Amino acid sequence: MKARITVTLKESVLDPQGKAIAGALKNLAFEGIHSVRQGKVFDIVLDDQPSETAKKKLKKMCEELLANTVIENYTIELL
Repeated sequence: MKARITVTLKESVLDPQGKAIAGALKNLAFEGIHSVRQGKVFDIVLDDQPSETAKKKLKKMCEELLANTVIENYTIELL
């Protein structure tokens, strides 16, 4: 079983790396860029198990290690 966890900063949190990327894209003549938010992606391979069991385990991973839930949001996808 495969899963993908995407972690991004909450909208209310300043993203200086995203701002730097947006500025660099504009300097490279990419037009129409309003903003950029950067994040992290984790692709995880799990033993086969019921979807609900996997989601609970993945949520626990996010809450305990992969995301700082004070300033970051995360999404879990089973692939």
